[in-house]
Amino acid sequence: MATIKAFLDYLRLEKKYSIHTINAYNNDLVALSDFVSREFSETSINNIPYALIRSWIISLVDSGISNRTINRKVSSLKSYYSFLQKIEELEVSPLIKHKSLKVEKRLQVPFSKKEVSDVLSGFTLNSFEDYRDKAIVELFYSTGMRRSELINLKLSDINIANHYVKVLGKRNKERIIPLIESVSLTLRQYFEIKDAEFKESSKWIFVTSKNDKVYETLVYRIINNYFSKVSSKIKKSPHLLRHSFATHLLGEGANLNAVKDLLGHSSLAATQVYTNNDIAVIKRAYSASHPRNKN
Repeated sequence: MATIKAFLDYLRLEKKYSIHTINAYNNDLVALSDFVSREFSETSINNIPYALIRSWIISLVDSGISNRTINRKVSSLKSYYSFLQKIEELEVSPLIKHKSLKVEKRLQVPFSKKEVSDVLSGFTLNSFEDYRDKAIVELFYSTGMRRSELINLKLSDINIANHYVKVLGKRNKERIIPLIESVSLTLRQYFEIKDAEFKESSKWIFVTSKNDKVYETLVYRIINNYFSKVSSKIKKSPHLLRHSFATHLLGEGANLNAVKDLLGHSSLAATQVYTNNDIAVIKRAYSASHPRNKN
């Protein structure tokens, strides 16, 4: 009988999923396993009926977990049962008729161009950290890369002379993103300070004050700290800066397919959400097109 470990190995070796994603799948499957073992004395989740899974979902709802998070957990189960079908250990998934819980569509308002401009023009460059933080903000906004992608950038991934950076995205898909002149200049300045700061060279582009690779919470704090000075938005994260990159490009008339490739999306559907957020563009289109306004 296939085990959860066999499924996780499949995700790692064949699907090339990241460790973070694999851990999330494992946590969801173990949570269900623990629940059915505790509540129904079931030793395996491989052949359980939908009624047991539904009981688990109800317990998650009762605990206050959001519908969006529950849907993500159920998605992990669907992938597991699809795997069991693939290796012919299961004929029909118990989730075949399951309907996702309703979730509210959240409209994320990106940083305005002025907010980004205010942050970039407000840096006081006195220390290694100042130069590093400015380079991080500029690179996020000029490339739209993900936080994990920025953290894992190596010196060998960047070509300042030819103005491009090589990014390893989800499922180990590689993409090339061009760098505008101002970002290349900021990176040059950062590398000079970095070389002067540390005796030993690190293969990682962005490092801490101890010359270790930067980590997720540090990068989040950097973005949150600088944008808190100029923005009243509740959420001030690297992802919102990526969101702003896409929205601003599309607002200036960039091709949707080009933005999709820059972001590393696998489908246009994931990119199209950014077409709904530039209110200024919508207002201009409305004003220019509505017959009553033309009159």
